[in-house]
Amino acid sequence: MTILLVFVALQFCDLATTLVFLRQGVAEGNPLMAALIRVSAHPAMALLLVKAIACGLALFAWKSRRTRLLRRANVFFALCVGWNLLAIASA
Repeated sequence: MTILLVFVALQFCDLATTLVFLRQGVAEGNPLMAALIRVSAHPAMALLLVKAIACGLALFAWKSRRTRLLRRANVFFALCVGWNLLAIASA
């Protein structure tokens, strides 16, 4: 269960740091996410949608005992949060 909670916490951190750097004028680096943000009425709603889908997929992975996949996803999103923090610091 801990690995799933870490995933959810990282999703929240990624959401929060992304919103902060978008407000500072830093562009979204993921082209698919950037396109979704452009067509959305509010960037937070687009991000929440993607994060909700990611958490649903993580729940499925956890229930099907794919913990190795979740560990790798956690490393990836920890790196994303770190990248976001660097973008915020340099903006």
